Amino acid sequence: MDHYEPSSFCNRLQSVGRILELEGWHVWCCSPIETPDGKIHVFFSRWPLATEHDGWLTHSEIAHAVAEHPEGPYEVTGTVLKGRGGRHWDAATIHNPTVHQVGGRYAMLYIGNRDGTAATQRIGLAMADTIEGPWERVGDEPILDVSPVRTDWDSYLTTNPALLLHPNGQFWLYYKAWDTYNDHMRKMGLAIADHIEGPYTRVAYNPIVDFSSCGSQVEDAYVFIEDGQYHMVMRDMGVISDRTGLYLRSEDGIHWSSPMLGYHASNRYFAGPIERFERPQVLVRDGKPAYLFLALMGGRYGTSSGAILKIVEEER
Repeated sequence: MDHYEPSSFCNRLQSVGRILELEGWHVWCCSPIETPDGKIHVFFSRWPLATEHDGWLTHSEIAHAVAEHPEGPYEVTGTVLKGRGGRHWDAATIHNPTVHQVGGRYAMLYIGNRDGTAATQRIGLAMADTIEGPWERVGDEPILDVSPVRTDWDSYLTTNPALLLHPNGQFWLYYKAWDTYNDHMRKMGLAIADHIEGPYTRVAYNPIVDFSSCGSQVEDAYVFIEDGQYHMVMRDMGVISDRTGLYLRSEDGIHWSSPMLGYHASNRYFAGPIERFERPQVLVRDGKPAYLFLALMGGRYGTSSGAILKIVEEER
C-alpha cells in the first residue's frame, strides 16, 4: 500500500491515541488551537449516532472541547455552531471547522449547506472575541462561493477550507472543489484576501493541486509554513492509496512538489484493522508543527473519533 517513500514529515509522526470517542455521536474534523494560558481547544464536527455516517451532510454541528494537554483528556463544553435553518445558505448542516487566531480575535472557517446535499456546500466564516465564544457568522453569504461559470473547475461546490496567515499580512484560503461538469475529479485551489472577511480572489494558477491526469483525487488539505517553506498535508484519494495521506512542499505556496507519503494507513499507528483517516489539522506550538489531529473511523463505539499523532523534532 505505502509504496511511495515516506516524506520527512511522515517520518516525524508518532502515535498518541484517539480522542473524543463520544457515545451517541459520530466525531470528525478536529481542529486544535492553543490559547495563551496553555490550554488546548479542539473544535470538531459531530452528528447523532441515530444517523448513518453520511449524516454529516444533514445533521452535523460544530462542538468545542478543551484539555490541559494535546493528548487530553478532553472535556466537551457543548455546541458552538449549527445550521441556522430557514433559507440561509448554511441552513441544514455545519462541518469542516478550522480555527485560527487573527489579531486579538478568533476565526473559524467552516462549510455549510442549504438543503442537506453536496451541491449546496459553500465556505463560511464565524468570528469570536474569545475562544469560548460566542461565535458570530460574518455576513449572510459564504466568503467563498462557487464560480458562476459552469465550465470552471469550481462551479459545483467549495469545501475543505484551509487558512494560511501569510507572512505578508494576506489571508490565503486553500479549498477543495469537485470538478463535476468536466472530469468529475476533486482538486485544490487557492483564493487570497487582504482581510479575513474577504473579498477573496482566486489565483490564476487554479487548480493548484490536480492529480486528474493520473485519474486520482485529493481533499482535506492543511497548509503551514516551517523553515521558510510551505508544507501541505492532505487526504489521499488514490494517488498512493485511499487510506494514506499525501505531503507536498512549495517555495511560494502556489507551485507544489510531486506527492510524497504524508502519513501511513491507520494500522501503522493504531491497533486493529485499517480505518479511514481524513481531515488532517496541525497544532502549531511556538511556530512549529507539534501534533497532527485527524478524523478516524472506528473506535470504542465503532463510529468515528479524533486521533492524534505527535510530530517530533526533525533530526538535523
